[in-house]
Amino acid sequence: MSGHDASGHLHVSPESKAPYAADVLQRLHADAAEVISRYPQKRSALLPLLHLVQSVDGYVAGRGVSFCAEVLDLTEAEVSGVATFYTQYKRHPNGDYTVGVCTNTLCAIMGGDLIFDRVSEHLGIGHDETTEDGKITLERVECNAACDYAPVVMANWEFFDNQTPESAIGLVDELRAGADVRPTRGADKVCTFKEVSRVLAGFPDGRADEGVGAGPASLLGLRIAKDHGWVAPEGASGSSNGSSATPSSSTSSSTGSGASTSDGKDGSK
Repeated sequence: MSGHDASGHLHVSPESKAPYAADVLQRLHADAAEVISRYPQKRSALLPLLHLVQSVDGYVAGRGVSFCAEVLDLTEAEVSGVATFYTQYKRHPNGDYTVGVCTNTLCAIMGGDLIFDRVSEHLGIGHDETTEDGKITLERVECNAACDYAPVVMANWEFFDNQTPESAIGLVDELRAGADVRPTRGADKVCTFKEVSRVLAGFPDGRADEGVGAGPASLLGLRIAKDHGWVAPEGASGSSNGSSATPSSSTSSSTGSGASTSDGKDGSK
């Protein structure tokens, strides 16, 4: 399972196109109908439906692409175009646990690169590769928006803060052993990749309020402001001379009409 080549992101094996069992297909149709009912246009349900088929197969298999195309009246090319764009959709079998090591700027200089290298060596796999037992898929990931706890590792998008090479190796060993692993913040334990995919498809597991959402480091600025009685000034959205805060036409044109520079990809952000 380890060492797949890049074509795994673009092509699927013949095995992945085998039809769903009748009972699985029946459940998929029922769940898909519930998801589609939430949207004024059913093609808008493509993103959650890709998570739904991923919750069944553990990745977006060929049959998952065909299913989404059929129920949404899309072509398989349209579905594949979306599935290959977003990094949370896998086009080859994924491990039970996606372990993502943040190697963006702050985490990298705080030790993220070393953590990735040590975990990679320990598991014998590289980026976006999976251990032979199918338990762990290792990834380098972009910013997880937890810089105050750098370096950060995520397991199926649950936070593990202030990591070291030793603690990260211990984490993957526990996950491979089948232990209930509790993240630093969030849910009481890390769910499997399939379980998380079902939640992302729009079927809550009732665990949203478990654990701590924001830790002390994230709340430090708020605590200091409260201790000093600091509040945002009234009329902060306007300028000091009372003129409108709306940018002038010359400002708008100089910034390229204010278009976002985001590429829309999700990279576990």
